[in-house]
Amino acid sequence: MKRSEINAALREMERMINDYRFSLPKFCGFTPEEWKTKGHEWDEVRDNMLGWDITDFGLGKFDDVGFSLITIRNGNQQDREKYPKPYAEKLLYLRDGQYSLNHFHWYKMEDIINRGGGNLLIRVFNAHEDETVDRESDVTIHVDGETRVVPAGTQVKLEPGMSLTITQRLYHDFNVEPGTGAVLIGEVSQCNDDNTDNHFDPPAGRFPTIEEDEPPYRLLCNEYPPAPEK
Repeated sequence: MKRSEINAALREMERMINDYRFSLPKFCGFTPEEWKTKGHEWDEVRDNMLGWDITDFGLGKFDDVGFSLITIRNGNQQDREKYPKPYAEKLLYLRDGQYSLNHFHWYKMEDIINRGGGNLLIRVFNAHEDETVDRESDVTIHVDGETRVVPAGTQVKLEPGMSLTITQRLYHDFNVEPGTGAVLIGEVSQCNDDNTDNHFDPPAGRFPTIEEDEPPYRLLCNEYPPAPEK
């Protein structure tokens, strides 16, 4: 992705967050220059990949496949002694016309919440023992405390305020019900690790390759400089 595309996407998400009066922690407002001055007191943000994020799944088609997000809080599966939080929270922004690829998580269970905007569609499949997609068996889902059994491949519609629980090894993809507008999505989950806990079918990447055609508006969560040594 071009840096200009990333900057535009982050600003677009920021506008919707402001419209819905969702206040972000102050590290989300740090400029790239400010990050160069931040000491070890901000290592939790660096080490746990808090902050702004963009994915195009390595496909280079962000307008069609991808979304914008912010990790607001998170623990660390690789260093639980230092960062013992067992939970995470995110905000995601999905445009009308964008698609998030089919995947599951080995470790993380999450609630996906429509915080506002259009209607979110989440397609669900079970996984076979060999981790391939089970396109035949019915899927048991939980929508705001209601248990439902739906056919494989059902798109569960979440209107604003609704949520779906995604259990481990439950395949899911996202898109917006056409014509309903962009969606601000909340995620409340167990500890998140985007480097090791996403299984895509078909296989895909997670972070974009960036072409630097303009300065960054915000640093992404995998771009922070190390703390300066005093």
